[in-house]
Amino acid sequence: MRISILASMAAGALIAIARPLHAQTEAVLRQAFEGKVVAVKIDMPATQRGVDVYPLDPMPIDFREVAQRLKDNSTALRIGQQVMVTKVVVKKNSHIEFQLGGGGYGTAGDNTSTDVTVVSQGETKAEKALRDSIKHAPGPTKRKQFEKELASLREERERENARAEAEAKQAQSVMEANLRAKRAESGSRFNVRYRNGIPGDALTPDGLMRALGQYVDFGSTSSVASSGVVLSLRKGLLLDEVETLLGPAATASETKEGRLTVLNRTYKKDGQKVSASFVNGVLIDFAITPQ
Repeated sequence: MRISILASMAAGALIAIARPLHAQTEAVLRQAFEGKVVAVKIDMPATQRGVDVYPLDPMPIDFREVAQRLKDNSTALRIGQQVMVTKVVVKKNSHIEFQLGGGGYGTAGDNTSTDVTVVSQGETKAEKALRDSIKHAPGPTKRKQFEKELASLREERERENARAEAEAKQAQSVMEANLRAKRAESGSRFNVRYRNGIPGDALTPDGLMRALGQYVDFGSTSSVASSGVVLSLRKGLLLDEVETLLGPAATASETKEGRLTVLNRTYKKDGQKVSASFVNGVLIDFAITPQ
């Protein structure tokens, strides 16, 4: 009995020690990275699932999986784009979340649905009554009159259904554009994962930078820091506002993504090249690179 009690006390003591150590480690990583600006070296998907990195594996990232997430969710951050580290979280003993620009779309409170329900009106009571009247018409003249009235009612109903469907498609297109813009504004994240628990040296700023060094530039921000105008860019600005800041576009093109038309523009300002994408005249994505 005494041994059992001592074992329970020891286990409780270990748990009590582990919790503050976990908290202290996370606090060190947060202090080292949160609020700092980094540049990504790979395209990042616009989802809170982000990119999984297994630093100890021969192939740390499954780029086929990344490609699928980019295809399914579009791109939140492009190669060379600068972004703020918004959160670093140590998740028990499995992985470290390195969240960028909000951590990605799809967390609690984010609405991911763009479905618009269309309710088509079926045959009305008036149409059914006219069909019955046609069957029991007293003569050909009256039957033709009923048939004409029935055709008129059907055409009117079909026009209303077509109008409702067109309005629903337009509403869905707007919702998809808004969702795309929202996704683009919500950032992404790296999930630094270890299959057999997080090693001690990985829970340090240097260890985390080593794990992400191939995919994140932790020291490339100085080349753009001198340009306050360029740094004032943010997603959600209107096309006119962007061109007020950066001047006329150096190049311009359009691409179709589903039902959406994406305007692609490049600008040159203060020795920097800005590649920007707009949907419905709203800036949804941009990257800053040396000119």
